[in-house]
Amino acid sequence: MEDRARRPIGEVGRNQKDMLRIGDFSKLSMVSIRMLRRYDEVGLLHPAETDDLTGYRHYREDQLPRAQRIAALRDMGFGLADIAVMLETWGDGEARRARFETMLSQTHAEIDDAEQRMRLLRSALEQLRREGTIMEYDVTLKELPARSVASVRQVIHSYADEQSLWDTYMKETEKLGLRPTAPYALSVFHDREYKEHDVDVEVQMCVEGDYTDTEHVRFKTVPAVQYASATYKGSYEKLGGVNQAVANWVCDNGYEFDGPMFCIYHVSPHETNDPNEYVTEICYPVKKL
Repeated sequence: MEDRARRPIGEVGRNQKDMLRIGDFSKLSMVSIRMLRRYDEVGLLHPAETDDLTGYRHYREDQLPRAQRIAALRDMGFGLADIAVMLETWGDGEARRARFETMLSQTHAEIDDAEQRMRLLRSALEQLRREGTIMEYDVTLKELPARSVASVRQVIHSYADEQSLWDTYMKETEKLGLRPTAPYALSVFHDREYKEHDVDVEVQMCVEGDYTDTEHVRFKTVPAVQYASATYKGSYEKLGGVNQAVANWVCDNGYEFDGPMFCIYHVSPHETNDPNEYVTEICYPVKKL
């Protein structure tokens, strides 16, 4: 941290022509006086001299680059504590690069969160425009027969990261010449509860033929399953209403849940970039009470 110099008023006066008053320094650095005082308080940028009697702050011209550097780091999103550490180790280019990359990753995550909130708000506004009418979903009892599948199952950070499993599947099977037996893909959610992080997800494609497992893709036979399902068109934010419809049907018809929930993607992001065009079937394995 910088040392704060204090001089008696006479001495300040003798050197005043070599100094910048805080207002002039604020204009030149494009940092408000309020923030300059804050930087002084936390030790980021002390005035070159402060008059003990009047409290007037004066700065040197060669302090302008430091003030501008602090302002630039704040604009990038760094807090004052992080900036203090970065200024102390500014000569370490690798450390600076690592902090920039970390901040960039955090900013991407914040953008994703903001986009999710925007989608939810648009959906809520759309529902209001429909005068609060409740969407009704037809729930049916079905059976998915035993089938051979190519499967990738991993614990991923969150449900939003499911695409990474499909990316792995595509990368490791593109040269295998798989023969699909169904025009859809599906995902199985193995956790017994909703989790915000570290979720156990499996993606499957129905295939025929014999294949050798790859690093992450497993070929296996999945037994038949009876399930209650509802199909809807639109973005994945509507999932809560569909879940409620299925839950009501299960309770009203004398069934109970009997296995991990899965989704059948009839029209997925692979086929369209418009979330309003997605067609998803929400499926819950059930058995009669």
